[in-house]
Amino acid sequence: MNKTPAETTALINELKPLVADSKNKCIVCVPYTSLANAIEDCKGSNIEVGAQNMYFEESGAYTGEIAPSMLTEMGVKYVIIGHSERRQYFAETDETVNKKVIKAFEHGLTPIICVGESLEQREQGITVELVSMQTKIALLGLTADQVKNTIIAYEPIWAIGTGKTATSDQAQEVCKAIRDTVADVFGKDAADAVIVQYGGSVNAGNSAELFAKEDIDGGLVGGASLKANDFSVIVNS
Repeated sequence: MNKTPAETTALINELKPLVADSKNKCIVCVPYTSLANAIEDCKGSNIEVGAQNMYFEESGAYTGEIAPSMLTEMGVKYVIIGHSERRQYFAETDETVNKKVIKAFEHGLTPIICVGESLEQREQGITVELVSMQTKIALLGLTADQVKNTIIAYEPIWAIGTGKTATSDQAQEVCKAIRDTVADVFGKDAADAVIVQYGGSVNAGNSAELFAKEDIDGGLVGGASLKANDFSVIVNS
């Protein structure tokens, strides 16, 4: 919940020349109120636009929610689903995440699905099992081809906004577990194609080490994305 429309425009305009030569995919997921600005500001650039959430119904008496068609009509291409903050503060469940993922594909949106464990769950030694289960439920009902066009972000809840970061080895272990889970259910081709990201206090100082790991294809970036210089370093890592 950062940046007004005007502030979003200023940040994107500062960011565009810093990532213009990057061969990596750069997506900015902005608040609903800034989507129109972001889409206009990103025209002609290599930055794409996503939303931070959506609902799993087409329309109806769901005051305050946003339907997928409302996003696609604006030109939104991506949507974050099941972010740890949505799960923690707004009672999202594995099941509602799955409903949203299915609905996103029905409307041609690429879902950025978030999975991850709490500190207590990590200390209990159930990280891999938990994240594997979250991944399986999130992808339930999808085809292998749909999974190939999915982005899955591993977000250790204990590292979100805390300044704590999983070590690159810890992040690699869980990202590999996610890819192995996809392989078990949908086959090796889907596992090779799916994009697996790490999210959890990614910053300009640790991004290169994280992204060098075999199963980490990129980052879901929070606080560091609010500073164009820092974010551009991450994008270019």
